[in-house]
Amino acid sequence: VLTANTFRTNTRALARAGLPDQVAALTRVAVGFARAGAAGRARVAGSIAPVADCYSPDLVPDDASLAREHGELANALAGAGCDLILVETMNTVREAAIAAAAAARTGLPLWVSWTLGPDDRLLSGETLAEAVRAIRPLGPEALLVNCIPVAQVSSALRALRAAVGDDVIRIGAYANVGHVDDEVGWTLTDAVSPEAYAAAAREWLALGATLLGGCCGTTPAHIAAMKDMPK
Repeated sequence: VLTANTFRTNTRALARAGLPDQVAALTRVAVGFARAGAAGRARVAGSIAPVADCYSPDLVPDDASLAREHGELANALAGAGCDLILVETMNTVREAAIAAAAAARTGLPLWVSWTLGPDDRLLSGETLAEAVRAIRPLGPEALLVNCIPVAQVSSALRALRAAVGDDVIRIGAYANVGHVDDEVGWTLTDAVSPEAYAAAAREWLALGATLLGGCCGTTPAHIAAMKDMPK
């Protein structure tokens, strides 16, 4: 799966860049690039992120704004020809549910992923069990955790597996490497080597994950190492 670079083609982000009317156009460009890169060998996911800040649940706006903005991007992704929609890096149950509902209305397969604090709860303090309960009625194809440290993924997957229970829903994870520095942005991206990342991913497979990838700081080498690791 290749994820199109639509993480910030929502109205709110583009308005800050002076491009509030370019949601559909820029989404179409991003999906086109991903489709060309996939070259028929991978599914293309359209990304829907929090409309404000991924790490600030206190900035999540009201329900009406969320429904309007996520609905616009979901429709743009469907119109651009994505194979599935990935609602990712969600930090509250409320926004994840509203974004996922907008994505589900397109009829495309739905994946939902949450980012977590060190206690394996959403940054809002809500549990993964609460998050899964809010999404389950929408019929997601997969539920994941993302943008957390490599060392945390195993415990997060255990919590996610427990939250999913006996439901036949695929689970997965894609970790970050390094951290955000206020001065230079994402840094120390070599903190976990591709080989070490793949070694950790073997445990994720053993915990039931069938979807593995890379988030901030990972490189094509990290993905290649996972692909080539002994199963």
